[in-house]
Amino acid sequence: MLWSLFKIILFVTAIALLTLGAGFLMETEGGIRIAVGSTEFNLEPLQAVIAGVLLVVAIWLAIIVLGLVVAFIRFVNGDETAISRYFDRSRERKGYEALAEGMIALASGEGSTAMSKASRAEKYLNRPELTNLLTAQAAEMTGDKRKAGEVYRRLLKDERTQFVGVRGIMKQKLTEGDTETAMKLAQKAFALKPRHTETQDVLLGLQARHNDWSGARKTLGAKLKYGDLPRDVHKRRDAVLALSEAKGVLNEGNDIKAREAAIEANRLSPDLVPAAVMAARTYIETGKPRYATRVLVKAWTAQPHPDIAAAFAEIVPDETPAERLVRFRALTKHRDGDPETRMLLTELNIASEDYAAARAALGDLPDVLPSQRALTLLAAIERGEGADDQTVRALLARAVTAPRGPQWVCENCNHVHAAWTPICDGCEGFDTLAWKPAPETDHAMQGGAEMLPMIVGADEDVDDSAELLDPDDGSEDAVLEAEVLEPETASASDTPKPQ
Repeated sequence: MLWSLFKIILFVTAIALLTLGAGFLMETEGGIRIAVGSTEFNLEPLQAVIAGVLLVVAIWLAIIVLGLVVAFIRFVNGDETAISRYFDRSRERKGYEALAEGMIALASGEGSTAMSKASRAEKYLNRPELTNLLTAQAAEMTGDKRKAGEVYRRLLKDERTQFVGVRGIMKQKLTEGDTETAMKLAQKAFALKPRHTETQDVLLGLQARHNDWSGARKTLGAKLKYGDLPRDVHKRRDAVLALSEAKGVLNEGNDIKAREAAIEANRLSPDLVPAAVMAARTYIETGKPRYATRVLVKAWTAQPHPDIAAAFAEIVPDETPAERLVRFRALTKHRDGDPETRMLLTELNIASEDYAAARAALGDLPDVLPSQRALTLLAAIERGEGADDQTVRALLARAVTAPRGPQWVCENCNHVHAAWTPICDGCEGFDTLAWKPAPETDHAMQGGAEMLPMIVGADEDVDDSAELLDPDDGSEDAVLEAEVLEPETASASDTPKPQ
């Protein structure tokens, strides 16, 4: 507003000064005398001003004519575009001005203005490699996807802009949910510019989503080659892809190739729990228990996990509880302070009916880190030592509302998974699952608090308490809970494997 007012005042002032100057010249006596040889020119003041203006115009025209003459001389000397460039100079200036204004409008979020400026720039410049991109982005900003798609397809015809066109259409297909077409376009864009980081990431995500693990490993290798990925991160993610490839090959019935892929995944990342478990079971199937033991012990040392204990139990499936307790010392001597190690020792001692050792192994875990599994194990110990049903029910009632303990949780969206997967089911993030406690809202049993008085004070059969803890879910916790309340039905040979 102030700038507009200033311009108006400046314009009025200039007109006033010109009017005063013209009046002054009309009233001035005398004039200008110009002598050229024997010829003299006497000009009055107003005539002198007009002559000066005409002289300026003449000089300007002379410069234009001189430029045209120079362009003609260049044309005669072989420069075929010299004359056309001379006449197009003004058009180019207007075109580049429109292009610059369009880019500014696009950055400011003014899609309609950017579209009109792009059209004006194309009219003057005839440079589609410059104006088409501006038009496409402006069309996307205004929601005109059809127009944007048309422009991107025009960009495909020029080798210089082909990558931009492919990438633009790829993004449109991703927005529409057409991931199959988007993956083909991503492969094309990757072939054109394998160093482009965004294209690498998009292609890797689409390949993982479509279970193209072999292709994903090649893309991951390209990221390492061009310096877009640290070597340690590459090894970890390559292990994840190798493990996923092994599972896919196993589903296809190719056991030999699956075993090789599982062993490769474990070699790349020994601390990847699913890879260690799959590699160990591969060794067990091929009659190599010592290799299986070594793999599982190394994985347990990195991160104790129930699946590792379950696979370790499969090495010798028909041993007695006492023999199993001795053999499992290869695991339990590592990370002995970890809650998982302590609960594993507790389970093994319960199976051997050594309840004093089980209580010592469990320690204060139910109070310090209460979980459904820890409280259920404490209930089993109490039951084995002869505690009454009321005490056991009270512990199981606490287990109903206790956290479930560590689970496979996505570090991006906190989505909880029943089993490890390479891609999060919630946010589709790649290699984002971690074994850790789930958020309280996810791992607490719904309705558990309402059932608490009924469980503690009920006089019905104790099997009802076990049902409340969902023994049909197939987990070892549920099996132990059922056995806590009916120990007479469980023998040492029926003790479940540690999971």
